Amino acid sequence: MIFDRRQFLSAAAVCATTALLAAPRVGLANAATERRFVFIIQRGAADGLNTLVPYAEPAYASLRGTLAIDPSTAAKLDGTFALHPSLSELATLYRAGQASFFHAVASSYRERSHFDGQNVLETGGSAPYQLNDGWMNRLVALLSRPGKDAIAFAPTVPMALRGAVAVPSYAASSLPEANEDLMLRVEQLYADDAQLHALWSAALEARNMAGATGGGKRKGAHEAGRMAANFLVRADGPRIAMIETGGWDTHSGQNGRLAAQLRNLDGLIAGLRQGLGTAWEQTVVLVATEFGRTAAANGTGGTDHGTGAAAMLAGGAVQGGRVLADWPGLAPENLLDGRDLRPTLALEALIAQTCAETFRIEPGKMARALFPHLIQGRSLPRLLKT
Repeated sequence: MIFDRRQFLSAAAVCATTALLAAPRVGLANAATERRFVFIIQRGAADGLNTLVPYAEPAYASLRGTLAIDPSTAAKLDGTFALHPSLSELATLYRAGQASFFHAVASSYRERSHFDGQNVLETGGSAPYQLNDGWMNRLVALLSRPGKDAIAFAPTVPMALRGAVAVPSYAASSLPEANEDLMLRVEQLYADDAQLHALWSAALEARNMAGATGGGKRKGAHEAGRMAANFLVRADGPRIAMIETGGWDTHSGQNGRLAAQLRNLDGLIAGLRQGLGTAWEQTVVLVATEFGRTAAANGTGGTDHGTGAAAMLAGGAVQGGRVLADWPGLAPENLLDGRDLRPTLALEALIAQTCAETFRIEPGKMARALFPHLIQGRSLPRLLKT
């Protein structure tokens, strides 16, 4: 294949950096709020019943069989619920009053397709593909003052952040770290091209923001959290971010796979906390999935697509140390369709209230902007510190 000069330079830049050459910008000016909001999506339908374990529920152990989490190994939060033993950081945050957990949570979606469920969760519609933009993009647009820009830590901008406001994405590369000589040579090649020089400068800025943990090879979850924190901690950095996690679809061999997934999530949050330093006190992290999994184990050591799930809030700004759940029970007559944890809390309501409190916007206005089809139910108690 033959490249012209512009094609060659573009290819060289992709290989030389781990940054987003096609993104509008990452650097921001004069952030007008100290609050940070991070949304972590668990793609694949995370099993809430083995994440936030209802160990006191009479039907739990019989439904789960060998998948049931031994309560003696879990971190008991109260007389009903315990955290999976892989979530040691979140257990510590809970005890410090910096994490809260929510059970029997679901969006308005009631089928069991990952693609459709994620679309409903990310767009905020009441049905798949009803809306063409994401609720996080509408959140950024609602925060009209400077310094409220967002970033996605993902290979491409997820649906939740797509819309009228341009949002960049950043993902660490698996390519070897470029040496300084190559970086200097490419910079010199770009110097006389206004368009490519601007893209190169944005890429370098993102590379510098990511810091020492951002390049060279794929890093572990803890390092990924610290890398994201390098962006968010800056005085001129973004205040809204989304982080994608995948691999939560545990149809078989669930115990080992879920333990590893939760350990990575725990490490990601630990890395964020450590990387943010004192800015953690102004941070809110929301963790949610598109839907939950069946109450009963299947025949292959896993669980199938369900409905009700668990969600989490963590951060120094969280009024934590609580499990909030209108618990429906797991007896046969209480299950949705005879198989799923029945949802009693709208995920959209949890997101809207969290965002309203984070950015101090009237809750009704926030809910209408993010989830135009949301039917308001009873409000949650205050979620964040004043």
